[in-house]
Amino acid sequence: MTDKVYQKLAIHLDNLPGGFPPTESGVELRILKRLFTPEQAALALHLTLISEEPRVVARRAGIDTAEAADRLEEMAKQGLILRIEPEDTGKPLQYMAAQFVIGIWEFHVNDLDTELIKDMNEYIPVLTEEAWKVPQLRTIPVGRSISVQTEVLPYEKAEEIIRSQKKILVAPCICRRESRMAGHGCDKPEESCLVFGTGADYYQRNGLGRVIDQQEAFDILEKANEAGLVLQPGNTREILNICCCCGCCCQVLKAFKRREKPVSMAATAFVAVADPDTCSGCEICMDRCQMEALQIVNDHITVNRDRCIGCGLCVSTCPAESLTLARKPESDQLTVPRDIVKAAIQLGKARGKLGPGKLISMVVKSKVDRLLAAK
Repeated sequence: MTDKVYQKLAIHLDNLPGGFPPTESGVELRILKRLFTPEQAALALHLTLISEEPRVVARRAGIDTAEAADRLEEMAKQGLILRIEPEDTGKPLQYMAAQFVIGIWEFHVNDLDTELIKDMNEYIPVLTEEAWKVPQLRTIPVGRSISVQTEVLPYEKAEEIIRSQKKILVAPCICRRESRMAGHGCDKPEESCLVFGTGADYYQRNGLGRVIDQQEAFDILEKANEAGLVLQPGNTREILNICCCCGCCCQVLKAFKRREKPVSMAATAFVAVADPDTCSGCEICMDRCQMEALQIVNDHITVNRDRCIGCGLCVSTCPAESLTLARKPESDQLTVPRDIVKAAIQLGKARGKLGPGKLISMVVKSKVDRLLAAK
């Protein structure tokens, strides 16, 4: 009976846009057993992508509203589901399902153990290969790599993203933390993940990070550039986070690197361009590139456009200014969804998990359950 509830939860999570595909080894079930109690797994089955009050979930699960409220809040504090705080503070908290990645896994940055890390390192390559049919993150250039001649939209420039935020939180990078705990981490900054808005509210309430001002956020971006970290916000125009990623620890960048053409998996509007006439062949850029997109040919640097993800790390430290970023033609750029809802729909459709019929059914069911729970 216990195994069945975890099997049901695995299927439930796999039906969400981000996916949770099965494996032959069953490692995904081992992960769920480490994170969820059987009772929590059973309750999670009643949550969807629509945020709902405890009374609605309670009716669906056949339990008392007060019990549901306590259990849902406990699960939210443990990073198993999402908590939504209404703007009207007089209204009850709402809860909804969280995707496994990006979501549940990142919410466990403060309670990792070596066995969980081992299982996740076995599972993440399967998840990214099988479920990520469209990018969940997008690469944007570091500020120093952008020339005044380059067209850059507001959601493509980290500094502009920071300036537009009312609340900013910095959290530890789970990828670098898990790598260090596993004994093969790097020396890059660990406190480097920037979270905004409602995401910052969730992280703060769960003790996953600390609130900072804009100046400290700018300082973190500068340190990220110095350390050679790739800036990756969510793949939306309304930004909720910026991850500062290294190719040695970041699970997303490692998934990119495993491909012959990382650009096929990356959402980026830019590509590096080299000027062979001014290149001195110093190879500084090659050390900075996380995708092995640069190589020396005839004593000059060349760019493999199939591997370049347009991060700009090579440009920002080129002493001869031989490297620049160029904007790709519109035909070579992926469409950037407006917000996280549009992004989820795009990913769900690409995986065949969230067509119009399922969306309508989900919304109708939620409305009916709300009406019935109000009686």
